Amino acid sequence: MALIVAGVSHVTAPIDVREKLTFSARDAIRELARLRSDGIIREGVILSTCNRTEIYAVEESKSALPDISALLTDRLGADAAGFMYVHRDREVATHLFGVAAGLESMILGEAQIQGQVKDAWEQCRAESGAILNRMFQSSLLAASRAREETGIGRGAASVSSAAVQLAKKIFGGLAGRRAMVLGAGDVAEIALQCLLDEGVRVAIVANRTHERALTLAERHGATAMHYDECWASLRDVDVLICSTASPVPVVTVDRVRESIEARGDRPLCILDIALPRDVEAAVGDIENVYLYDLDDLRAAAAANLEQRGEDVPAARKIIAEEVQKYWDWVAGLAAVPVVREFREEMDKLRSTELAAAFRRLGPLSPEQADAIEHFSKSLMNKFLHEPSVRLKAAAANGRGLGVVDAARYLFALEKTHSEPENRDSPD
Repeated sequence: MALIVAGVSHVTAPIDVREKLTFSARDAIRELARLRSDGIIREGVILSTCNRTEIYAVEESKSALPDISALLTDRLGADAAGFMYVHRDREVATHLFGVAAGLESMILGEAQIQGQVKDAWEQCRAESGAILNRMFQSSLLAASRAREETGIGRGAASVSSAAVQLAKKIFGGLAGRRAMVLGAGDVAEIALQCLLDEGVRVAIVANRTHERALTLAERHGATAMHYDECWASLRDVDVLICSTASPVPVVTVDRVRESIEARGDRPLCILDIALPRDVEAAVGDIENVYLYDLDDLRAAAAANLEQRGEDVPAARKIIAEEVQKYWDWVAGLAAVPVVREFREEMDKLRSTELAAAFRRLGPLSPEQADAIEHFSKSLMNKFLHEPSVRLKAAAANGRGLGVVDAARYLFALEKTHSEPENRDSPD
């Protein structure tokens, strides 16, 4: 058994690559189920957000990397390998815990990623198991500790808030401006609240499902608009923030051009924070339209990093503590059955050899037989003590769970130990 994560993120791949690799919840479950049924993985979770797509897995007897890589290359082509990173064993936990805490985010310390990690885990529970369940549960605990015990999440810490701050810089302030939010999910709601906090005079919420738009608008004192009617409002708004779950662009060149002539010389700022992108790239070529996507927020991310950089070491220390706790649990789970079988097999061998020795020695008194048996047990325990201790330690110290399989091979322990029966429980 070994842990692996393979993926791409905003650090390794531009937005036009990342948007091709997004997985819906249905897609994730289907692909993980296929990998399990093919005997490639024992467990799996796919984390797919606007800034990363990562496949976490517990491998079966052989490396799952070729098949996991194929999931990415099938969507992207042969160049996928140039954007992909891979971590194994303990480094998988270190990576995930840092992701959940926002340490690997474009906006350092963003809070939304913790919820996205939780959602991904819950959506994939049918394909995960004891190892990944415990890891994802522990990552959420580590993220909460990092936010509570350090300043890593202080102030504005989201893609939505960074987008609004970018719009504020463009206009020199948003007080009295008109804005529209396209979408009604969590990211859209944060964007709406940030706009209102900056003094936006009129805020419009539009979504394909009008009831969701109405609920969001009422919660924040904004105006809900039917999706098919919202495009006419482009002639009036100053800022459009797009955050839908559409697999194809919904803000097209034709829709924008229809309203742009009525705007006169007033600029329109469009902030596309969706992945896949909501806005056709050619919209940015229209005069007086200023289009920004997720990759354009990197400048805001750099400023954010400088502000919070002092809190990163403390957060990393918390992550390391929680990773150690998790890995100790994994090591025990993996090593203890092997140690037990190792000792059982050696005891069988001891008993067999002891019986042969008794036959050769002939009649012995009970005291003599007890003394020889005690000697054989004592000698065996002394021989086995150090290998047993080192086997447990090696599995926990970052060398990889492969050491457990090596012990099985070296001592001819053919029996395969399965994980706990309850796949839903991390305990």
